Amino acid sequence: MSELAKKRPEFRNINAFKDLTTYRLPAAGWVSILHRVSGLIMFLLMPFIIWMFDVSVSSEISFSKFKAAFNSGLGFVPGAFIKLVALALIWAYLHHFIAGLRHLWMDVNHAVSKEFGKSSALVTLVLSLGLTAVLGAKLFGLY
Repeated sequence: MSELAKKRPEFRNINAFKDLTTYRLPAAGWVSILHRVSGLIMFLLMPFIIWMFDVSVSSEISFSKFKAAFNSGLGFVPGAFIKLVALALIWAYLHHFIAGLRHLWMDVNHAVSKEFGKSSALVTLVLSLGLTAVLGAKLFGLY
């Protein structure tokens, strides 16, 4: 057995308090977990999505109420919170979509290698966060 194999830690029974704090998840693992989280966020925010769609297309008056909700809020809910929820929804959709395309590409082309997994995971993270930043800047009125 080589020296390198002897030095690597072996995790058989993982102690959540001791071992998980030192474990470094690879980029592909983060993308996988965030893909599940983004799907959950979109599912949980489905009533908000339906409300936004209904209010925005019903009439001109309801559309102006919709725009006012993002600026001044709805009752006790401030407009900034509504914008943050919309931003979370934007991120969830973009990440879920890009990660889904990544998974489809890997399935169709049999591109299952450690190098491609790492590089495509980094591209997924950069694209989803970059596009979210651009759309978030538009949402918060920076341009």
